[in-house]
Amino acid sequence: MELVSLVLKRLFLLLLALLSCPANTIARGGDLGAHPPPGFMGPRGGLLARRLFEDNYPEITDEMTRGYMSNSELEVAVKKFSKRCANISRIYSIGKSGQGYPLWVIEISDKPGQEEPEPSFKFIGNVHGDEPVGRELLMLLANWLCDNYMTDTLATLIVKHVHLHILPTMNPDGFALRRRGNANNVDLNRDFPDQFYPINDIKHSRQPETRAIMTWVKEGHFTASASLHGGALVANYPWDGSQDTRKQYTASPDDKTFRYMASLYSRSHYNMSLSQEFEGGITNGALWYPIYGGMQDWNYIHGGCFELTLEISDNKWPQANELPIIWDYNRKSMLNLVASLVKTGVHGRIFSSKDGHPLPASVMIKGINYKASSVNASSTLGDYHRILTPGESYEVTASMPGFQQKSTRILLGDESASLDFILDPDEASKNKHTSVKGFGCSCDGKDKLELVEYLRGVHLEIYILVCVSLFLCFLLRRKTLCKLLNRRQIIQKRAVVV
Repeated sequence: MELVSLVLKRLFLLLLALLSCPANTIARGGDLGAHPPPGFMGPRGGLLARRLFEDNYPEITDEMTRGYMSNSELEVAVKKFSKRCANISRIYSIGKSGQGYPLWVIEISDKPGQEEPEPSFKFIGNVHGDEPVGRELLMLLANWLCDNYMTDTLATLIVKHVHLHILPTMNPDGFALRRRGNANNVDLNRDFPDQFYPINDIKHSRQPETRAIMTWVKEGHFTASASLHGGALVANYPWDGSQDTRKQYTASPDDKTFRYMASLYSRSHYNMSLSQEFEGGITNGALWYPIYGGMQDWNYIHGGCFELTLEISDNKWPQANELPIIWDYNRKSMLNLVASLVKTGVHGRIFSSKDGHPLPASVMIKGINYKASSVNASSTLGDYHRILTPGESYEVTASMPGFQQKSTRILLGDESASLDFILDPDEASKNKHTSVKGFGCSCDGKDKLELVEYLRGVHLEIYILVCVSLFLCFLLRRKTLCKLLNRRQIIQKRAVVV
């Protein structure tokens, strides 16, 4: 049986290796427009590759890179910003690239590093190494917020009511090598687990940058996000892929909300909404061209994070003297997108009616029955933040195992709605609480369940200990009995001799 298992495992790894063979691929942020290049093949028509041919893209010359920060210069700029704006920021690293560059993040807030009942937004730049505009614009954004805090209303709103996290470069290795892929020549926007096809389900095959993002998202409790790309001018939203790999509109359960977010960015931009190629300057990813293993869909499905893919420059690597203009065109869009977390949607906190403790309950919207659409409140403060399209009525439900769920209907206008929930423990939960309380426990929720599991483990250990003890006693008793019998036989023999 072990031999059969080993053979099957090796066959699976061989298949995985074949799926990773080089093939022409495309990426959000290319000069490819709406049409995939010849040679792209979906899961049913061939190979979906994560590696790239070197000759697919134009060579990046020294002249093109002049005026852009190198990786070391970017690191200096991040640390310099942290010192200059220490009152509203902190920096931290989420990991390292394949070649060892730290993946530095700037957090901007009036209380950086502290947990507050506020939404969190993240910007990610330079996903593809040959699309460096995003890393430059994100540093400009950070410095603008620092310079205009307490003087500009939008800057002050963001700093005081949002925790903004900025990762200027996700792919420093690709930037240094002047190519799209990372040090292993893997397209990082094809490296995430995908809902339609298990092309990236093997953990050890994921790139270090991908693993860093996944861990960051699962620990960060982000409300929304955007990655910055180049090569087009459009706001792209989920889904990025389709079930049958055809180029077609593939709507996510929160399609209205994503369209609202994308339109907000496009309309705030200098000319994105005037696009002749994309109506309103927005596009559904699968309608543009399907991709698989993208970061955008993974964030929504596994992180509950509403992410857009923003194409912010027609030219992937424009001359550095064009950066101030591109920044001016995108500044208002970037600010309005982050501020929308506070200005719209429904926000609140969830508590237990029994002891007033915050609850990490789930918040669902009726009619949007999908796990990604269920927003979880934080475990420490019980706060939740749900982005929704303004101007509509919603039935909001809060639920958690061991508590009675509660629902209420709200009419969401042009401003955000505040909605708190107080959940009552159900009868089964009360009975469980009584039985556990007999052990002198004053804990609740997760701690209580952990205690029950602990006690079960203790009972099992005691049972095993008793069984082993009885077995040892049996052996000892048998040995003693044997000695007594032998001794009796010896005495009897001596008596016969006498």
